[in-house]
Amino acid sequence: MVLNQQIGKKTAQIYRSKKGSDPAPLQPDADTLPKIFLKSVEKFGNRVAMRKKKLGIWHEYTWNEVYQHVKHFSLGLVSMGLKPEEKVAIIGENDPEFYWAEIAVHATQGITTAIFTDASPQELSYIVLNSDAVFLIAHDQEQCDKALELKEQFTNIRKVIYWDDRGLWNYDDPWLISFEEVEALGKAYEAKNPGTFEKLIANGTGEDVAIFSYTSGTTSLPKAAMILHRNLIYANSNIEEVTPRRPEDNYVSFSPLAWITEQSLGLTSHLLYGFQVNFPESPETVQNDIREIAPSTLLFPSRIWEGMARTMQMRINDSIWINRLMYALFMPIAYKVIDLEDAKKPIPFHLRLLRLLGEFAIFQPLRDKIGMVKMRDAITSGAALSPDVLRFFRACGVELKSLYGSTEMQGVTLHYPGEVKLASVGEVIPGVELKIAENNEIRVRSRAVFKGYYKDPEKTAESFDEEGFFKTGDAGYVDEDGHLIYLDRVKDMIQLANGESFSPQYIEGRLKFSRFIQDVMAIGGFDMEYVTAIVIIDFENMSRWAEKNRVVFTTYVDLTQKPQVYELVKREIERVNETLPPAGRIKKFVILHKAFDADEAELTRTRKLRRRALEQRYGDILDAMYSDKREINVSAEVKYRDGRTGTVETSIQIMTV
Repeated sequence: MVLNQQIGKKTAQIYRSKKGSDPAPLQPDADTLPKIFLKSVEKFGNRVAMRKKKLGIWHEYTWNEVYQHVKHFSLGLVSMGLKPEEKVAIIGENDPEFYWAEIAVHATQGITTAIFTDASPQELSYIVLNSDAVFLIAHDQEQCDKALELKEQFTNIRKVIYWDDRGLWNYDDPWLISFEEVEALGKAYEAKNPGTFEKLIANGTGEDVAIFSYTSGTTSLPKAAMILHRNLIYANSNIEEVTPRRPEDNYVSFSPLAWITEQSLGLTSHLLYGFQVNFPESPETVQNDIREIAPSTLLFPSRIWEGMARTMQMRINDSIWINRLMYALFMPIAYKVIDLEDAKKPIPFHLRLLRLLGEFAIFQPLRDKIGMVKMRDAITSGAALSPDVLRFFRACGVELKSLYGSTEMQGVTLHYPGEVKLASVGEVIPGVELKIAENNEIRVRSRAVFKGYYKDPEKTAESFDEEGFFKTGDAGYVDEDGHLIYLDRVKDMIQLANGESFSPQYIEGRLKFSRFIQDVMAIGGFDMEYVTAIVIIDFENMSRWAEKNRVVFTTYVDLTQKPQVYELVKREIERVNETLPPAGRIKKFVILHKAFDADEAELTRTRKLRRRALEQRYGDILDAMYSDKREINVSAEVKYRDGRTGTVETSIQIMTV
């Protein structure tokens, strides 16, 4: 997106919510997550609090049962020496034990640090040592093996506690202890010290640090943002004004708990509003599990929504001819209806009738396939989601809303019901103040904004302006209707040699709507006359297309360099170029021989591009695209998760659009 005159306006106006009011001050008996947990246990008792699917069977846990697990695990940690303000690191998939462990640590006024499951040993080491953790709670054998590999470095870690013992039966290391053994220690401690659990919880306050949430680290090492109990509670209260949660709601906990949004809208919301949390059996079964659950509330980062949109398009493309015909007939009608809705224009009767027919013929069955027949609150957050993806889901009957926030400030803007603008990330929510600085930076002030960065007071001070607004580092502007238009990171806004600026992320989002494109990085600069792109194909969808169109290939690398694949991607780029101003249009592109990989520091664990690292790694390819070359030979080192390295050699074509 090329900047227009509206963005160039200098303004210090403070924007606030036009609806709702600021949340009431927290009461002393409900100002921490454990205090709220006790209230929910008292209120809901034998109602089902959470379910976990194991070996194809859903296992239920009532609020009273969860209370017993949390209490005994908390007291077990106390008996092992855990003190207030000490840190506990947790690494593993979303499971009931993950929730129990977090609440248990918070009950002691301890601080938790969630770590991405696919973190490498080096990443695990950095966070454990940087956070000064004294216990490590690990999911399974894989995570325990990482810890054992780092045992000599982890001198502060008193015990590694695991909750899934598969593969660990023959391990004989006193450093390891099971979740059940810690609970047994807690039961014994309670017998000697009755009432301790409730006393510990009563000592906490809303100003206590609850979690360390590590930033994405797109340009430097991740920083530990200190999130207070009141930050999490206020963030939920602010969002509750816009999208109320209900005790009868069904929620799927799948997004990583190392992501602040899952901590806030998942764990914290569960404690506040009492809805049922469902944990899928595994990442491989999550789509089928969601279909069984048919949740009313779902939170995914943008990349999962993008992948889901590609999957839905692929299924339509692979279905029988009558389904493809109905989709071709009714999808344009659905798009027309939502476009009229968003423009607040009347919808003619014949379009309403045709949309209703399309609902029964194609859209309801399509939503059923992805488990969204009962969806009420579908939310996307993280990296900005392309307007094309938002428009697609809304046309299919899923009212997907964008939530803008970050690790440090949680929720800031959200699409209000009936107030969706596809190009925006919503309006300011209650309890939040927003302003646009002179460099177009978005700045935020609210009671949900974090305390600061752990062990980095200088960086903390730099992150706030003289009025106490947090400097987000994001570029954007507020339009005439009060909607925030997010552009990109301020440092990633690119100025071309002709003086015009563009947002790489906007272009990338539009391209990723294609079912054939998994990832893309748009490139430009002050010394570059035009925009180029590195494209990553969606192998599953592209290979299906290749088989249908009799394009013979052997490997991923071979498929990426097929002329037919280049022509297909070229058409997708031309489609997006038509929507862009001349300065922002892609003139050349390559299809990379491999996918971007977080294990190679090309992506963050939340799957955001590490642009500087990518520009360095693929500098030769970029140089070739800004020359007269038609192809370039590449030899790239690939690092595998077990530490081995390999080399990929191939010739990459450079195509002009």
